[in-house]
Amino acid sequence: MAISAAQLRTFVLALEGVIEKPHFDRAGFKVKRNFATLAADQLTVNLLLLPEEQELRCEIHPDAFEPVPNKWGERGWTIMKLAHVEADAAQSAIEAAWHNGI
Repeated sequence: MAISAAQLRTFVLALEGVIEKPHFDRAGFKVKRNFATLAADQLTVNLLLLPEEQELRCEIHPDAFEPVPNKWGERGWTIMKLAHVEADAAQSAIEAAWHNGI
């Protein structure tokens, strides 16, 4: 079952030390640095993954994950499509991004 933007926000904000702040036209979530940004339309979230984490998630769940199409994507920033990701895969990816934001 897909994860909703409300479920995503609840899960992210329950992680230790996370604060939500605007990030351009997106909702940004950070600890020491931004690790996730929720799109204004609430359909996607960009996650800070390591390049090898990004590659693995995109390979396993190609409908749910894709690199951000620019230099940020080459650094591991990954688009997660909420309508196409199961809750457990979403939570795992969010936890990985949170860890990378510490």
